[in-house]
Amino acid sequence: MTNKNRRRFIAGATCPSCKATDTIMLYFENNLEKLKCVECDYQETQTDDKVKATTREQEDVIGLFKPE
Repeated sequence: MTNKNRRRFIAGATCPSCKATDTIMLYFENNLEKLKCVECDYQETQTDDKVKATTREQEDVIGLFKPE
């Protein structure tokens, strides 16, 4: 069972608003991926279309690990 309310920090991420490093957290709310800066409260919501556009299609990936 996965916890949909789990929030995790993105290591090395820089806030586009306040430029602070290591303050961006990622979480899901109402089936939308959301980013939030805990320093300045900057928020961004990524729709499914946005998430699909930034997937690993452009990378040279040998394989993906998908635990069951």
